[in-house]
Amino acid sequence: MNQRIIVRIAARPDLDAIARLWLGLVDYHQQLDPRLPPAAPDGARRYAARIEDRLDDSSMRVLVAERDGRIVGYVLAMVVDLMSDLFVHETCGFVADIYVASEARRDGVGRALVDQLLLWFYDQGIEYYEWHVAAHNRAGQAFWQAVGGQPVLIRMRSGVSSAPSDDVNQELS
Repeated sequence: MNQRIIVRIAARPDLDAIARLWLGLVDYHQQLDPRLPPAAPDGARRYAARIEDRLDDSSMRVLVAERDGRIVGYVLAMVVDLMSDLFVHETCGFVADIYVASEARRDGVGRALVDQLLLWFYDQGIEYYEWHVAAHNRAGQAFWQAVGGQPVLIRMRSGVSSAPSDDVNQELS
């Protein structure tokens, strides 16, 4: 397609489109891995309200990507210190959410969003940024590797199949 992509700072009139895209993001992840949380019945409304409350926050940036006058992607990022006070203070960028509608993928929309976000991070004096990507999201992992991402930490999960036996509890007492 290679139609012109316009990336700009999100505004209040964009919130409904962002909420719809967020639902798409949640649904996409649910299809990849049902262990990931589904959206609450009013999750999209609450997501939009939280973004609206912070649109003027200088430590947060929400960008939207438009193609043919329609919002087809967004990214939500912030400047944070991901380390607890037990470690040296280290301000970095954090990409909380990024999503491109299925019909706009593989057309440079995600790359355009990240490129604009990097300009903002640079202006904020940020030297690096981080994000999470679902373990089953191979396309997402490939995208992040293509923009220079490298794994740093792997988050893991295990189920709790039963309560510990009394013998274990006695040993800890």
